[in-house]
Amino acid sequence: MHNIDLNILNERFGIKEQLIFKRGANDFVMLEVANSLASASLALQGAQLLTWAPTGHHPVIWLSKDARYQLGKSVRGGVPLCWPWFGPHVSDSSFLGHGFARTACWEVSATETLGDGSNSIVFRLVSSDEHYQYWPYSTPLELHVVVGRELTMELHTRNIGVSPVTIGQAFHTYFEISDIRNVSIRGLDGCRYLDKVDGGKEKRQSGPVTFSGETDRIYLDTDAECVIEDPGMSRRISIGKRGSFSTVVWNPWVEKAAKLGDMGETGYLNMVCVESANAADDVVTLQPGENLMLAVNYAVEATN
Repeated sequence: MHNIDLNILNERFGIKEQLIFKRGANDFVMLEVANSLASASLALQGAQLLTWAPTGHHPVIWLSKDARYQLGKSVRGGVPLCWPWFGPHVSDSSFLGHGFARTACWEVSATETLGDGSNSIVFRLVSSDEHYQYWPYSTPLELHVVVGRELTMELHTRNIGVSPVTIGQAFHTYFEISDIRNVSIRGLDGCRYLDKVDGGKEKRQSGPVTFSGETDRIYLDTDAECVIEDPGMSRRISIGKRGSFSTVVWNPWVEKAAKLGDMGETGYLNMVCVESANAADDVVTLQPGENLMLAVNYAVEATN
């Protein structure tokens, strides 16, 4: 990452007054986007979107004020990419949790200004011998991002090998909110979920999701849109998705947040993860020659 030539990146992929590559904290290579519709920042490590704020709105994506920028570790906040497994590896707990895509080096392969003034960026995972020891399969991975009044992200996996592969994945998105104790999430009423705070017991959601303590749930067999209702910020955030059959809802609450060390003293109050995923019972088996797309679309609107 430290050997990346910013001049070459900006010559090939920069867009005047809209898109620029620069070095951020701890020499991280960052992509800063600013157009008439929105602003955003992304890191080449993990192709991790860190911030997104539509023009005229408070930030929609939460980034910890105590985030650490370290090679080989995802940044606390933004949208870490979980791939090619979600959570611990099914057979070897020594492998990286949530897979290696979120800490790997990615490269930019295309940028563009679209007709509505938004910006499109395509990232491609850089394969390495280190990855092969975790994942001995031929599965090129791309992330397509559109930064505009809405935020769209598509994770594309191709199986160009000769054997089926099973993929677990998620956009591990941190949303910025006024106060976790006063927000609710609609769209999951009636869904089965695995309650990881209660030993992985299967339960069923009744009504909107609300919060009064640590929450870590995998909602199963759902492709529904979710909506975060946030009266404290007088807004709602809609979370549309395609190619996703699980939704993960997470907030670490007081004790676990303190143990994490990079959330800030009260950071947990101002974030909630609503993750569009294929996890647990909903992992996807990709046959040779098949393509898999996991896509999300985020939008925000004021409620008064």
